[in-house]
Amino acid sequence: MSKQQLSFANLFFLWFGAAVSVAEILTGGLLADLGLERAMWANVLGHLAGTSLLVLAGWIGFRERLPAIMSTRISFGRQGSWLISGINVLQLLGWTAWMVLLGGGALNSLTTQLWGFDHQAALSAVVGACIAFWVFLGVRGFKWLNMVAVSLLLVLTVVLSWVLLNRPGALSGGAGPGEFHFGFEMAIIMPLSWFPLIADYTSMSRSRTASWLAPLLGYLFGSCWMYGIGILGALHSGSFDPARMMLAANLGLAALAVIGLSTITTTFLDVYSAAVSTLNVFPKLDRRWTSVFFAAVGTVLAMFVPITEYEWFLYLLGSIFAPLIAVLLTDYFILRTDRRDSDWDPAATLSLALGVALYYQLKPYGLVVGPTLITILGTCLLHLTVRGLAKTFFRV
Repeated sequence: MSKQQLSFANLFFLWFGAAVSVAEILTGGLLADLGLERAMWANVLGHLAGTSLLVLAGWIGFRERLPAIMSTRISFGRQGSWLISGINVLQLLGWTAWMVLLGGGALNSLTTQLWGFDHQAALSAVVGACIAFWVFLGVRGFKWLNMVAVSLLLVLTVVLSWVLLNRPGALSGGAGPGEFHFGFEMAIIMPLSWFPLIADYTSMSRSRTASWLAPLLGYLFGSCWMYGIGILGALHSGSFDPARMMLAANLGLAALAVIGLSTITTTFLDVYSAAVSTLNVFPKLDRRWTSVFFAAVGTVLAMFVPITEYEWFLYLLGSIFAPLIAVLLTDYFILRTDRRDSDWDPAATLSLALGVALYYQLKPYGLVVGPTLITILGTCLLHLTVRGLAKTFFRV
């Protein structure tokens, strides 16, 4: 893949497309228990915090012209980045399987309702095959096809938004029994889950402005919008299941198109970046066929392995990627550390482990902004201390 070939429009549509997904609508629906007003505040504030941090990670990729996982060598060294690669491949396989399962399940609900066709495994296989075909096209096919698909998704989500907003009492509703910290946590985790991917694309940006402003606007606007649809849909349908929301809105075939296209455009990023992470360890592999392989593995997992506990999966991502992004941002922007010439950096690894432990210590306390943001700030301070001690006693 050649460098510097993604324009502002390419990056904007790419990250808007990443946000326009069934997973985002579903997660937004989880916030409905807060009531409309508090859920929307949690949605916007959490996304502002998470997307701002995400863009900083993408900025590193642009300045250094490094894919996301290779940019972690700045903190962890060459072999240390292999650990991050392995963690990232596992979470991306989890996302791929979850998206295929969610897309197949939603399509199954709709086809059952519309035509009496009930076969989730078959529809999951169709979704997985479309993802594999999309990623096989490569960037040349991806750029224009993604922009066309996201443009169609934009029209369809406008229709869904219009239907929901024109229902009686759409913008009414008091506070619910849900906790604000839960809503904020669900909103900040989603953009941070893209941390191991963003520099794969910003590293190919044609301009400095496009590298940070396009993903900021594209993802922030798109993800807040999808969460908003999820919140409104759950309040009106009584379910956070996107298929039920769309059926309740009587969208029929339009809903089928929304779910199919959004699942494919979002999961493309997962399987492609899983391949990039793998090439960090095994550079001789073919990127295209490795991407297709991960699409196939994710599809098989979705078809035959029950994947539940979605909230638990999001919390797990927060516990790992919150301290990881803190270590990298601290090294790059504050300490100006560069460990790319070393094999492994024990200070960064220790700080990452301490940050994960801090997350689980904070999680039970119900902090107003949730554990992720506090973990990032705490890990930053911990890493400054660990780096200082390493330099004082070990001169590294």
